[in-house]
Amino acid sequence: MNDRFAALEAQVAGLLAAMAERDVLLAERDARIAELENLLDESRRGGKRQAAPFSKGDPTNEPKQPGRKTGKAHGRHGHRPNPPDAHRTLDADLPAACPCCGGEIEATGEADQFQTDLGTPAPVVTRFRVRIGKCRGCGRRVQGRHPEQTSDALGAAGAQIGPTAKAWAAWLHYGLGLSFVKCSKLLARLGVKVTAGALSTAAQATGTALVPVHTDLVRQANQSPAVTMDETGWRVGGRTAWLWVATSTDVTVYHVGGARSFETAKHLIGADYTGVLIRDGWSVYRSYTNATHQTCTAHILRRCHELVTDLPGWARGTPRQAADILHIGLDSRDEPAERRIEIATDLRERVELLSEQAHPHDENRKLVKHCRVELDALFTYLTVDGVDATNWRGETAIRPAVVNRKAYGGNRTQRGAATQGRIMSVLVTANQRGIDAIDYLVRLARAPTTATVPLLG
Repeated sequence: MNDRFAALEAQVAGLLAAMAERDVLLAERDARIAELENLLDESRRGGKRQAAPFSKGDPTNEPKQPGRKTGKAHGRHGHRPNPPDAHRTLDADLPAACPCCGGEIEATGEADQFQTDLGTPAPVVTRFRVRIGKCRGCGRRVQGRHPEQTSDALGAAGAQIGPTAKAWAAWLHYGLGLSFVKCSKLLARLGVKVTAGALSTAAQATGTALVPVHTDLVRQANQSPAVTMDETGWRVGGRTAWLWVATSTDVTVYHVGGARSFETAKHLIGADYTGVLIRDGWSVYRSYTNATHQTCTAHILRRCHELVTDLPGWARGTPRQAADILHIGLDSRDEPAERRIEIATDLRERVELLSEQAHPHDENRKLVKHCRVELDALFTYLTVDGVDATNWRGETAIRPAVVNRKAYGGNRTQRGAATQGRIMSVLVTANQRGIDAIDYLVRLARAPTTATVPLLG
């Protein structure tokens, strides 16, 4: 009997040791799974960042045929129209003999070919003869000013770069993403020699002159019936900052701030905004309590697609149901107004029913909770005319800034950050309104006082 008990005790001890060893293995496995999930999430977030490499993934095994499509999808043929007039005419004479057989050539007619090219760059140097006088009453020195002058400086500062060259530099730097060094090289190629530091100083002066213009654009954005907001990472003096954008159909404004907070967002759109705010799911935007909200449907659909791809088979039903609800809303945008309202009400009820169901997987519970929090902002585009279902306007408006960030990393000073926001606001808004931004910056530079600064449209 004692031997039997001893054998049982030894067996139990062995089982306990095996269980302890298995618990250790399971703990190590769970820790490894958690680590891999964090790495996967970080990789996915990095791929979403607009600063990430612009990769479309691996090529497909059966790529589409390049070029135009056949049939009705071919599209119209575009031809460059002939210029109305030519600056010069050159004759392309026939050769003396046939280049193939050497035979005699008989003239049968002629045809025109036009070639539009850049001429030799030639800068225009203007001398202003500034009349200087003295008031007989108060003795104050007075000097004349021509409408094309941009400064009253004389003497050592009497030789300056003109407003058109400065406007070109601002457009190249803030609009196309060229560094000031590259802008300097390009202008030198066109015959205007100027240093990168001079262009930077000129841009700061332009930013200062644009203060009332930017203030007016912010006022117009706050009066828009619908506005889209977005933000992206930025750098100021090597420190983390955020570039914010607010855009509508005819105005776009930018602001660089040090935080991703509601206080920073209020520099563009005030806390009392009462229009429709189109945005992503960032919680800061919910602080606009007086606004009607529309969350970005594309963000939630991408999240559903990722969950369907990553989750085990038994947990994929929830993201599929959520995606189906959202797709029904998108497919109903062309319905009559009354029908859209009915559909929006029905879809909200379906989201509520989905949130009341049991969802064993953590990621599904997070998805459903997010949809429940955003319930009032999911289908505003169906009930309010002119509202976008996604925040594509904000994404599009912020993309040029992301390209610029890749070129020169951000701004070195707070003044440079303020200049960045003001000039980009003018360039993008001018493009929206069909205004020549360079011509506008030239007129801005020639304004003699801040009271005569022309507003943008």
